[in-house]
Amino acid sequence: MRKLFSFLLIIIIVSSCKKEDDGLRNGYFWLYGAGLKDRYGEEATNGISEKWKIKTVDAGGCIIDDELEKKINRANKKTLAAITKKYGKGWETKYDKDIENFALKSADVMDVLIVNKMFRSKLKDHNIPIDDVDKQVKELNDQGEYEVAIVNSNLKYENKECFKVAVNTKNRTVNLIK
Repeated sequence: MRKLFSFLLIIIIVSSCKKEDDGLRNGYFWLYGAGLKDRYGEEATNGISEKWKIKTVDAGGCIIDDELEKKINRANKKTLAAITKKYGKGWETKYDKDIENFALKSADVMDVLIVNKMFRSKLKDHNIPIDDVDKQVKELNDQGEYEVAIVNSNLKYENKECFKVAVNTKNRTVNLIK
């Protein structure tokens, strides 16, 4: 009985170990970077991360040593190969175009939100003026679907997010998520 239990325990442990493959972590491809951050570029890459399942992760500051640079390049090389395998050759062009277009898409999202009665009501509930909306927009797909988190920077860190809405820019609909 003891041998059977030990054998089953080993099988369970081995089968439950999940290998993260080629930069894939929690369902996202992680690309590492270092150096000076571009705030608008970072906002756009975060905004399309849900659609592409690609996250950029800061691995160092403005100055990094050669060893860290080599580690970043090795990790990114594997991850880029896995991304190319998933999305095909030329994915970078489409990805870069999505980053470039993100500002326009984010403005389209705000155009839908600003005229929505439920959205305006939620802003009033949280004492956020319509002309001072701080939002985090995530593009979900190419069908005009977005997830938008409305935050209030004046609140304590753990309570900054006031509510979330799902926005469809094609149908011009807004639905409360949280």
